[in-house]
Amino acid sequence: MKHIPISAESVPLAKQATHYPQVFAARIAGRLKRKLGDFFALKNFGVNLTRLMPGAASALCHHHSKQDEFIYVLQGTPSLILDQQTYILKPGDCYGFKAGTGLSHQLVNQSAEPVVYIEIGDRSEGDEVEYPNDDLKACQLADGGWAFTHKDGRPYE
Repeated sequence: MKHIPISAESVPLAKQATHYPQVFAARIAGRLKRKLGDFFALKNFGVNLTRLMPGAASALCHHHSKQDEFIYVLQGTPSLILDQQTYILKPGDCYGFKAGTGLSHQLVNQSAEPVVYIEIGDRSEGDEVEYPNDDLKACQLADGGWAFTHKDGRPYE
């Protein structure tokens, strides 16, 4: 446990760029996460300082069954995609994604400058994630990890 305040930028980048199956990994190339919540061993919610390089996406378009999420833009102008609507955000803008609504979302950096934002999500057990635009489904495992399958339940290799 850390007992002094630190610079968020001093937290090491996540060792693994994504948990997605390899076929989807390239679509989030250019996303760099610093897992602040994990660094401080937070158990009830996660906090990430995330940087999206030009052309990068935060995630595949998705929605959670149990996990609420929240974003707050610090730098740049990301595009927030909510179902079929796109909104250009700026520093100081935020949005909360309530679990179970079926509202799919993702951030995409369509600008020429890096985007930096804070993302917060709870760690509700038994979460499932739907990806409406892709043949992908995620189920949270008991250890907090994720199992990815095709929508028909077949595992990815």
